[in-house]
Amino acid sequence: MIKKYSFSAAETVALGENFSSNLNAGDVVVLEGALGGGKTTFIKGILQGLKSKCRVLSPTFTLVRHYTNNKLHIYHIDLYRVNDEEIFDFGIEDFLYVKNGITLIEWGEKIENCLSTYLKVVFSIFGEEKREIKFSSKSYKDREIKI
Repeated sequence: MIKKYSFSAAETVALGENFSSNLNAGDVVVLEGALGGGKTTFIKGILQGLKSKCRVLSPTFTLVRHYTNNKLHIYHIDLYRVNDEEIFDFGIEDFLYVKNGITLIEWGEKIENCLSTYLKVVFSIFGEEKREIKFSSKSYKDREIKI
């Protein structure tokens, strides 16, 4: 596990941008942490790092946002408003392990028991601006996360 700290939204975006270099087609990223923890801000950085020109918006009310970077489909899913019984009702399995895509799941802890492999990013709030961000993975024995 890797642990980093962010003291501003700009630093959280920069960490997301750096983290994007770890991502490959077919990857699933689980993001968890309290409301306001920086998950969507971090995803903005991931999209910058992947050279996407798309504007990142929270998918809280739409469940899924679709972005591209001319090579990959990037699916940004938010499970905050979805209860455990509804998770598979909207077809989330269609967005998992996509050959030409990356899937980023906010509140992904709701589904991580159903995932065989994933990268995990956990956000903890320590004051107005300070965030602790932990990086880990499940079943990626040959990949080291670099930030």
